[in-house]
Amino acid sequence: MKYFPDSALVQLEFDKVQQLLQDHCKTELGKQMAAELRLHTHLDYVKTALQQAHEYKQLTLLQEYFPNDFVINIKSELRLLGIQGAILTGEQFMNLKKLAESMHSITRFFDSERRIQYAGLAEVLNNTYYEKKIALLIEEVLDEAGQVRDNATPELAKIRMNLYRKRNEVRRAFERILQRLNKQGYLADIEEAFLSGRRVVAIFAEHKRMVKGILHGESDTRRTAFLEPEETIELNNEVFGLEHEEAKEVQKILRTLTHQLSKYKDLLEHYYAVMGTYDFIRAKAKLALDINGNYPMLMPHPQVHLVEAYHPLLLLYNRKNNKPTIPVNVTLDKDGHILVISGPNAGGKTVTLKTVGLIQLMLQAGLLVPVHPTSQLGIFKNLMIHIGDTQSLEFELSTYSSHLKNMKHFMENANGKTLFFIDELGSGSDPNLGGAFAEVIMEELARKHAFGIVTTHYLNLKIMANKVKGIINGAMGFDEENLLPMYKLIVGKPGSSYTFSIAQRIGLNPALINRAKKLVDDGHFKLDKLLNKAEQDLQKVEQKERELQKLLRENEKLKREFEILSDKERKHQQVTLLKLQNKIREEEIQYFKDMERKMKQILVEWKRTDDKQKVMKQAEALLFKRKEKAINDKFEKKVQDKFLEVGTDCKIGDQVKIKSNNTVGKLVEIRDKRGIVQVGTMPMNVKMSDLVVVKEKPKEKENA
Repeated sequence: MKYFPDSALVQLEFDKVQQLLQDHCKTELGKQMAAELRLHTHLDYVKTALQQAHEYKQLTLLQEYFPNDFVINIKSELRLLGIQGAILTGEQFMNLKKLAESMHSITRFFDSERRIQYAGLAEVLNNTYYEKKIALLIEEVLDEAGQVRDNATPELAKIRMNLYRKRNEVRRAFERILQRLNKQGYLADIEEAFLSGRRVVAIFAEHKRMVKGILHGESDTRRTAFLEPEETIELNNEVFGLEHEEAKEVQKILRTLTHQLSKYKDLLEHYYAVMGTYDFIRAKAKLALDINGNYPMLMPHPQVHLVEAYHPLLLLYNRKNNKPTIPVNVTLDKDGHILVISGPNAGGKTVTLKTVGLIQLMLQAGLLVPVHPTSQLGIFKNLMIHIGDTQSLEFELSTYSSHLKNMKHFMENANGKTLFFIDELGSGSDPNLGGAFAEVIMEELARKHAFGIVTTHYLNLKIMANKVKGIINGAMGFDEENLLPMYKLIVGKPGSSYTFSIAQRIGLNPALINRAKKLVDDGHFKLDKLLNKAEQDLQKVEQKERELQKLLRENEKLKREFEILSDKERKHQQVTLLKLQNKIREEEIQYFKDMERKMKQILVEWKRTDDKQKVMKQAEALLFKRKEKAINDKFEKKVQDKFLEVGTDCKIGDQVKIKSNNTVGKLVEIRDKRGIVQVGTMPMNVKMSDLVVVKEKPKEKENA
């Protein structure tokens, strides 16, 4: 991506984002990749980089372990592998082994399912394979501590066995000498030590001539002498010789192992690059979590459609200071590709401009950006900015001269794949003349279909949005009642500069403000006042709309709650019905089980007794009782279908039903707590509590 001027990335604070990314890297290679972060114009590259960061972010959120723990700098080891005759140390070999093991863990992580789920991360391993022989070669020679194994070669095994024996001989000889010298009272408190690789005894200095041997030194106080006894000199010489042979053999083994691994130098360098790449991707994911970065929708053509976009550095600063950050919504497309933002100073115009610019740079560097995922962003080939005072002492250019020089570059090099940002277009010159040049610049950039954002206070530029195709207006909101900026972008209308309102806010003398108003061109003042009023009216409309939306949301919430309660009640009724049905079925099952048990008893009695007639009567009684119950149930249903219960206060002459047998008759007499009911021609004496007044249900009219 080409950018102008050379300081464009610094002016948009992209270098600070790079530093944040670097701080998250753990490997030297990862830090280097962050420092050399490039801006790409190939859609596929940007898409892959964003996808990889997004997938690692998802891994982090899901708390799924990804085995890229290798963070050791092994550039020295890899360089030595390329030098003939070089020898790596045991520690350096263990670093190479850890690298190979880390690569093995990563290749195992990407099973068939994860290769699909995390396709972007898996792509880093394309044309990569795990070579198990690297770790095996090292394991055959070195133990877990990085020391050469005794059985690395037969020669080393033989040398170390002899060395072990000789050291034991020296140890036994020294023990005898120490016992003898101790009895003689020659030994100092230290008793024994090592000097220049030789085993010596520590004796009092006044007795040093009493013991035969070689004097190797004395203590600082000269009270203790360190002497190698005559009996162990030859043994020590043999041990020293064997240690020298051991060191030579170890060097020979390590040189051979270095030569064997040098064949895999290119593969190990590739492993190291893969680890650095995964560390870099992890850093991008960590940064995204810090700034609420997301993966927006990438478009194949230049476009900016930001939804709830935040300036990442401002977001971090405000979060640290417990301050809110106002998001911005901006759209630049083929119908409206130049946005003119007006409004009061310190209202957020420049911050909005920088937010869009920095987000675009981050996107084309492959970083997740702090926007809503529904945002849509395209790829631009060129980026041009003009922010702040650009006075040039080197070329003896004034602020406005430098401004025009930059605008000349803009107009000559802009095209349909250019994204530009101009802060305070036309400032630094006579308002009328500067405004005229600003119009020409805007028209030329619009004619070349360039995309961009321009901030201004000039009224003629605000009016251009209605005259020149592709230019749209935007304004930063201002709370005139409290005289405070709202830091909110409102697209579609120009904004007032609130010059007099701000003067009032800082406490300027009202008489001076009124004098200034009189000096302003009447049409100019009326237009600014009209913009002011329109903006305040729009804010009131937006406030009403927010209140309406809040009421609609509350209404929708109540509707959902009512539906939930209705569902719960309906489910409760269904459960109650099912329980009742299950209870009836349970009673029937229990009845049949009792019948089965009783019939089995009757069958046993039939086989056991001679009085078959008695058993037959028992069976008939059991079966008849069931039949009688069925008849009674049928009769009860018939009575219920014909008669309707109307009360329990029975009087002589009422038509009543006997509840115990569902018989209907006429109450003809009451005797204390009993009544005489005439059923047909037969009177029945029943309890009054067993009676209920009934009346016949009206017959349904037949359809004609």
